[in-house]
Amino acid sequence: MNALNTAATGMLAQQRNVEVISNNIANLNTVGFKRQRAEFQDLLYQTLERPGAISAEAGTVVPNGIQVGTGVKTGSVYRIVEQGSVTATGNDFDMAISGRGLFRVLLPDGDEAYTRAGNFAISADGQIVTEDGHEVSPGITVPEDAIDISISENGIVEARIAGEQNLRELGQFELVTFFNESGLEAIGDNLLLETAASGEAIIGNPGETGFGTILQGFIEASNVDPVQEITALIAAQRAYEMNARVIETADQMLAVNANLQS
Repeated sequence: MNALNTAATGMLAQQRNVEVISNNIANLNTVGFKRQRAEFQDLLYQTLERPGAISAEAGTVVPNGIQVGTGVKTGSVYRIVEQGSVTATGNDFDMAISGRGLFRVLLPDGDEAYTRAGNFAISADGQIVTEDGHEVSPGITVPEDAIDISISENGIVEARIAGEQNLRELGQFELVTFFNESGLEAIGDNLLLETAASGEAIIGNPGETGFGTILQGFIEASNVDPVQEITALIAAQRAYEMNARVIETADQMLAVNANLQS
C-alpha cells in the first residue's frame, strides 16, 4: 500500500508550507522583510510499463505506459523581492530604498552582509549603524557639533555644523545589487549573505542605472500581504487534511485485506 507513504510525503510538504507561511505572517511588521514561497517537486516514479515501449512483435508502441508517483518533496523556498510600501518616520537616520538595491553592513568578523532594513541609528562614536550596532558601509561618521543631517536621493550625506554657513559633505552611501537576489542566504537580524547562487555583489551609487534611490525619513515595510497569506494557509490546511484522509482510507483498505486473509 504505497498510498500510505505517498500521503505521508504530502503531509510533510504541507507542514513545510505552513511553516513558510507562518514565518511570513510573523514578519508582517518586520522592516524590509521579503516574503517567501514554498515550491514543490514530485518524487521518483514507479514505472510498471514504460511509455514508448514495444508491446508486440509487429512493433506496436505503448502510447502512455504505466507510471505511478511516490509523492512530493519541497524543492525550494523562494524569496520574493518585490518592493514593500514606504512609511514616513521622521527619523533623520531612517532610509528606504525605492527600487533595486541593498545596504552594505560590516559585521564584527569583517565580512559584509546586506539588508533592505534602513531603520538606522547613530552610535556613541557618531557612526551610522544598524539596530544591532553594525556599521553601515562605507562608514559615515557624524560630527558631534552637527545640528542637522541631510541625505539626498543619491545617498550623499551632508551635515549642518554650528557656526558654518555651508553644509559639510560627510560621504555617500552605496548600494549593491545581485544577479539573483533570491539566492542570498538569510542569517536573521534582517541580514543576507552572498552565495554562489546569488552571484557577486555589484556595487554602485543610488540613482545610477540599475540602482534605486534613497528616501530619508522613511522605512520600507514588509511586502507580506496578510490576505494572500491567510488564503494560502487555508489551502495548505485543506491539502494537509486531504492527505490525512488518504492515509485513513489506506488504513481501512489494509484492515479489510487483513480480515479477508484471516
